[in-house]
Amino acid sequence: MTRRFGLFALVLAGLGCGDSAEEGQGGGSTEMTGTTAETGATTASVTASSTATGAPVDKAEACADTFGDALTDSYGRLDGTVLAVVGPTDTQCPLVNDDHLVIQVTMDGAVYRMVVNVDGVYYNEAPGSLVGPAWAEGWHTDVALEYPMLGVTSTQFISQPMAQLVETVSAHIDIGAPISVYAVSSGGDLASSAHLVHRNDSGSDGAILIDPTGADPLYLLFRFPQQAF
Repeated sequence: MTRRFGLFALVLAGLGCGDSAEEGQGGGSTEMTGTTAETGATTASVTASSTATGAPVDKAEACADTFGDALTDSYGRLDGTVLAVVGPTDTQCPLVNDDHLVIQVTMDGAVYRMVVNVDGVYYNEAPGSLVGPAWAEGWHTDVALEYPMLGVTSTQFISQPMAQLVETVSAHIDIGAPISVYAVSSGGDLASSAHLVHRNDSGSDGAILIDPTGADPLYLLFRFPQQAF
């Protein structure tokens, strides 16, 4: 697994960005814009990452075309195994989204779509232990997450162009690895997908947790420009 939060943290320590006012409250802010060099983002695309031997790895190659229906109408944490990472340009996969990154996760023998906004959001990474019950494959609704619990503030987030943010996030996600995604599902006809993987307040913040069962978990966090905390 490629881990880059050390360099990311150094960038945040050396550069500052201003708070954004809450939506509707007015006020301006100066936001930090990340570059590939600053964030240490891989230059490989989401569908063409490289192994240690230099061979390309297509993270969208195994994308599924049928999906499960077990997600309920609620906020929760999905624990499962990464099947595929589908970027906006991976049009060979079904239900591709032109401004979201879709993480396909296998849970209890079925595949679910974790739909992550990568357009116009600000990004941060934070080490931290699993929030909620012990990791177990399934959809857990007895959980609450808010970004301040992880010791982060809105001023620590950076802006990246969508294509670069797709690369940055995908670089952390290994096919076949355990993952936890904090998100919201609408249930019913949309019980195969969860979304709102970003700051939401009220104990329902969305996030991706890399290596949730290991010794070094890493949260991938997202907020919109108007959100301050």
